[in-house]
Amino acid sequence: MFEKLCLEGFQSGLSWRTILAKRENFRAAFHHFDFHRVAQFTEEDVTRLLQDAGIVRHRGKIEAVINNAQRAIDMVEQEGSLARFFWRFEPQPCGPQVVATTAESTAISKELKKRGWKFVGPTTVYAFMQAMGLVNDHSEGCAIRQEVEQARAKFTRP
Repeated sequence: MFEKLCLEGFQSGLSWRTILAKRENFRAAFHHFDFHRVAQFTEEDVTRLLQDAGIVRHRGKIEAVINNAQRAIDMVEQEGSLARFFWRFEPQPCGPQVVATTAESTAISKELKKRGWKFVGPTTVYAFMQAMGLVNDHSEGCAIRQEVEQARAKFTRP
């Protein structure tokens, strides 16, 4: 979940194709998004990452990942897991939507920001919710909609 939220933050303002093409580079640069390791990054690491052409070199986004790693540690201590926190906001089943935010993504964003997270606006959070299966807003008739519903039905919420 931490990796996905970080990648959503890096994607903000860019094409997903760009992020997906660089995904393995991001994983290497951020120690497979092990937030315990990333939380220990220093200014030297920021400088190193700003020189890494394999990732998106945006100081604010890089520093946000490090900050969010520190916040993730706090969240796990408080909530038990990242999954337990995020699934608390699972909306009621919905039909197809063409939206960039929802009340739930706005609520998550506000709560994360209150806890000190960065680059977690409501649009970024909604994309994260879609990718993690918290919502299934695929249109009726979409080949994936039923597959996602079946996976969601089998999933045990934390």
